[in-house]
Amino acid sequence: MSKTKILAIETSCDETSAAVVEDGERVLSNVVASQIKSHQRFGGVVPEIASRHHVEQITFIVQEAMEEAGVTYEELDAVAVTEGPGLVGALLIGVSTAKAIAFAHGLPLIPVNHIAGHIYANRLIQPLQFPLMALVVSGGHTELVYMEEDGNFEVIGETRDDAAGEAYDKIGRVLGVPYPGGKHIDEMAHQGEDTFDFPRAMIQEDNYDFSFSGVKSSFINTVHNANQKGETLDQHDLAASFQASVVDVLVDKTVRAVKEKQVKQLLLAGGVAANKGLRTALKHAVETELDGVELVIPPLSLCGDNAAMIGAAAHVEYKKGHKADYSLNARPGLSL
Repeated sequence: MSKTKILAIETSCDETSAAVVEDGERVLSNVVASQIKSHQRFGGVVPEIASRHHVEQITFIVQEAMEEAGVTYEELDAVAVTEGPGLVGALLIGVSTAKAIAFAHGLPLIPVNHIAGHIYANRLIQPLQFPLMALVVSGGHTELVYMEEDGNFEVIGETRDDAAGEAYDKIGRVLGVPYPGGKHIDEMAHQGEDTFDFPRAMIQEDNYDFSFSGVKSSFINTVHNANQKGETLDQHDLAASFQASVVDVLVDKTVRAVKEKQVKQLLLAGGVAANKGLRTALKHAVETELDGVELVIPPLSLCGDNAAMIGAAAHVEYKKGHKADYSLNARPGLSL
């Protein structure tokens, strides 16, 4: 039986990526060009700069992905692309490229939700077992997603304000660490102690929603008050206290959701899935509180934005016969 090969393209934010994925689970290539250095001096992603970089890189990245995979366009079964959510200008570069390739080679065009891609990155590690729960934690999204079967997403909890990743970046600016702040704060947190006891917002509420605006504000006020008094606070303790607040809420609500839904697997997904503190805390919680539940965490290379995860999610849509025509457009506000 021939295997399904899909060329996938991802340009939702500040990574230009193309990959070739076989049967939604085997990565033949996964090329990623990061723009972090271009955005660092601004302390965050500048949409116009991101779009220009995508225009400059996309053709070369697709060519490299095809060459690395060792396949021709005639051997492909479909072209997949992130249609949203993301930055509209950045998304348009990927969508336009995918449409051009699909038209030129007579291939089906498969639109993919970026968040679904993060979830399906775990399928590149091992088979998914349903029902499952996915904790999606990225720069712009914090969601608990329940899945009864392939391609079926039920968002049972989400952030009401700042996503966890956004809070990390804003705290990073206060601490003076380079963008993106998450990695640096995580490293600092392992050298400090939770001495400030920042609030664990909504942890006692009878729902699965999140809020990280409060801990961000508490952190900023603590630092500003100390500066006004001429006091020096331990930055490692500040980082550890902030991270403990975020991780405690994420893990507590996730554990409760897993128990209620009685799932077989718990998936961690998104850029913040690379956070060592979160990974460690989640592993401990599963081992001590969730008997019989398998925890799946993608390697660091699949936590950030990449096209291989889009290819994995696209295979599900391909099997269901879901495809788009050439009127496909970017959908920056797309939800699961």
